Amino acid sequence: MPQIGFSGFILVTIMVIYFFSSAIRILREYERGVVFRLGRVIPDKGPGLVIIWPVIDKLVKVSLRTVTMDVPSQDIITKDNVTVKVNAVVYFRVIKPTKSITEVVDFEYATSQISQTTLRSVLGQSSLDDLLSKRDEVNAELQKIIDDQTEPWGIKVTAVEVKNVDLPIEMQRAIAKQAEAERERRAKVIHAMGEFEASQKLADAAEIIGKHPVALQLRYFQTLTEVAADKNSTTIFPIPIDIMAPFTKILKKYADE
Repeated sequence: MPQIGFSGFILVTIMVIYFFSSAIRILREYERGVVFRLGRVIPDKGPGLVIIWPVIDKLVKVSLRTVTMDVPSQDIITKDNVTVKVNAVVYFRVIKPTKSITEVVDFEYATSQISQTTLRSVLGQSSLDDLLSKRDEVNAELQKIIDDQTEPWGIKVTAVEVKNVDLPIEMQRAIAKQAEAERERRAKVIHAMGEFEASQKLADAAEIIGKHPVALQLRYFQTLTEVAADKNSTTIFPIPIDIMAPFTKILKKYADE
């Protein structure tokens, strides 16, 4: 049998080490391996210990964790012709590793581009008031559209949130004036409602006192008590008009004569 020299032994050792280092892969719990064997995809591998054939197999790692991606600010003209700058954040994750590798070149870049174009399209069909006051509805619509477009790539968009809406200075002033006018209107309405309720209570009180003259006397004595409690140097005694009625009639009789 031919004997292997020292250099041959070193060469064999290097080849064995290379084989095992190339054949053994460790995938974390949130990772999956898409394996191409002679160019053809075989079932996903992982997590844990994965053994592949060097040279024959090629493994591509795919993370299944949720990715947080910022959508750069976009210049948008709203439905009511207001120019605004809007940025957003998109949350998505890979649910089908094989599709994310085989159906699109770079799924993160593709998702970013789809998000930007969808943001301009959807917000361009919305009015400024809807963009400011109906943020949840706008976010839901963006999430649905982007998710439908990325679904063939094995991507699941879990949420889309519009972060900032930058308005021109003139529009900010107009909105501030509108808000101030709205506050003044509400204050006037509340004041008018208070006056109306107070007048209703006074009318009810007058009706009750008119039906029960004794109540008027009790109110008279209560007023005297309140005036005396203030320790005023001058005390005014209110006299009901009905008490003065007989004297008024006598004076009128003498005036007629």
